[in-house]
Amino acid sequence: MSLREKIDIDNLPQHVAVIMDGNGRWAKKKGNLRIFGHQNAITAVRETVEAAAELGIKYLTLYAFSTENWSRPKYEVDALMQLLVSTIRKETETLSKNNIRLQSIGDKAALPAACRAQLEEAIELTSKNTRMTLVLALSYSGRWELVNAMQKLADQVKAGELAPEDINETAIQGALNTAEMPDPELLIRTSGEQRISNFLLWQLAYTELYITELLWPDFRKEHLYEALVSFQQRERRFGKTSEQLQKAHS
Repeated sequence: MSLREKIDIDNLPQHVAVIMDGNGRWAKKKGNLRIFGHQNAITAVRETVEAAAELGIKYLTLYAFSTENWSRPKYEVDALMQLLVSTIRKETETLSKNNIRLQSIGDKAALPAACRAQLEEAIELTSKNTRMTLVLALSYSGRWELVNAMQKLADQVKAGELAPEDINETAIQGALNTAEMPDPELLIRTSGEQRISNFLLWQLAYTELYITELLWPDFRKEHLYEALVSFQQRERRFGKTSEQLQKAHS
């Protein structure tokens, strides 16, 4: 039985998030500059998006560029932004052909004008697609998002639109960049690093973590299948006991 055949299609996570780590190390191993790793990571992105859509996953969020990444050497940041623009331009038609909607989370205002324009155009062109939503986290960090959400809520309180005692989990969820999507049930991180790196800090409260030593440019469909098989073998208790879950399902 193949890995794909082991996946229970009726028990798929609605939302999978990925920390695409290891591009620089992959390039260094091959004696190249870090940008070579980013360039070769596009195949991994394409395979992961295709596999997720084929299986029926509804949301796939890729951590493409964090707010902390702005502190990297200027030549690398500039090359990454140029690569992002050209990749979005090339892939928009493919996304539309496959009925995949593009969205983004993060501080879009911080992106270079050309990058922001290309991103907004692709988002608009794919906005009616319904098969899957591909979310790019760009100039994003979980702490930035939470600060932004608190500021939104504070403005509502100041305007008399919201009482302080009405600030609850639902209100906070509604002020996040991800307000229109479910929280991820599965987070995949490549390169073996065992941390969440300021990614979706609110949303990952009950997310299953899957960490692989594989460097991101080597990630392929089979590796997504491995992560999903692992996910489906786990018992998700959300603070309850196994006995409580069994009773609820009986």
